Amino acid sequence: MVNWHSQETLVANAESFSKFMHVLFGLYIWEFVSSLDFDWQFISGKRRFRWPLIFYFSGRYSLLFALIGISIALNVTTEVNCQALYTFNQIFGNTAIGLASINLSLRTMAVWSQNKYVVTALVLIILGHWSFLLHGILLKAAWVDGECVIIYTDNQILAITFIYSMAFDFTVLCLTGWKLAFPANGRSKLIKLIFGDGLIYFAIAFLANLMATIFMLINLNAVLSIIANVPAAIASTIVACRVVRRLTNFTSQGPEVFTSTQGSTLAFRSNTSTNRRISVKKGDSVHVQMDTFASPDRSAAEYDASGKIVKDDEFDPEAQIISNEFKRPPY
Repeated sequence: MVNWHSQETLVANAESFSKFMHVLFGLYIWEFVSSLDFDWQFISGKRRFRWPLIFYFSGRYSLLFALIGISIALNVTTEVNCQALYTFNQIFGNTAIGLASINLSLRTMAVWSQNKYVVTALVLIILGHWSFLLHGILLKAAWVDGECVIIYTDNQILAITFIYSMAFDFTVLCLTGWKLAFPANGRSKLIKLIFGDGLIYFAIAFLANLMATIFMLINLNAVLSIIANVPAAIASTIVACRVVRRLTNFTSQGPEVFTSTQGSTLAFRSNTSTNRRISVKKGDSVHVQMDTFASPDRSAAEYDASGKIVKDDEFDPEAQIISNEFKRPPY
């Protein structure tokens, strides 16, 4: 039987941990670079920035900074301030975990059309989650035998944090799955999008935190008890960011009216209405224009396809008869 606390086993596990972290860092860099075009559209101003994207960008870059710090800690060969380095890693790592859960919660709030009971419950759960995450920042690290080593951490707080994260993700998964499976007014295209392949992201986040919780509770040794923590943070952040990107790309594609989620996308699309009007010019072509109005008030006369003034609720471009002067010449 393996002695998990023997020196040889600890050294072997530490080497495996280091290599595993480098693999995970490479995986996240690939995911990060492959989706940079989405970030650049907002940074360059090509797309309008919405407030829910604050959590998306914060979580995405927090994890990047944490992984860079972990890589430095694993590869540094000269003495550094290990306490500051590991505190930096914990702050950005825990921030990424918390923001990933917030991003998934925002999708759940959107699916529930900002139901006040659901929103209130999720906000309270989020506050409790962050209280544990902030407590998890407290640790001690020092330079020992040519490397940075954590000499003290509260494993009980870490275990509670991951159990809480697992329960949180499971709650979000159940709420989202219930609403998508039994919508009140039928399924819109958005509902089908999230239910078809978006719900799997919630399940992945839950399973990632479940795996980390299992290793934490088994506590084979100091290395294996935390080996699944970073994979859980990376998996949660990746799936949460993908959910945000898919929903943001979907809600900016066109003027589709959602049957059960209109106005429930948490400022990812505009709440203004769009109305079609046809303007006809003499010549060889007919131009169809799309105008966006902030309110349904009409301050100017409107015309149908035949050039006649129409009254409220009478406009129907397909039902109008085109007068002879607007018809295409017979050649």
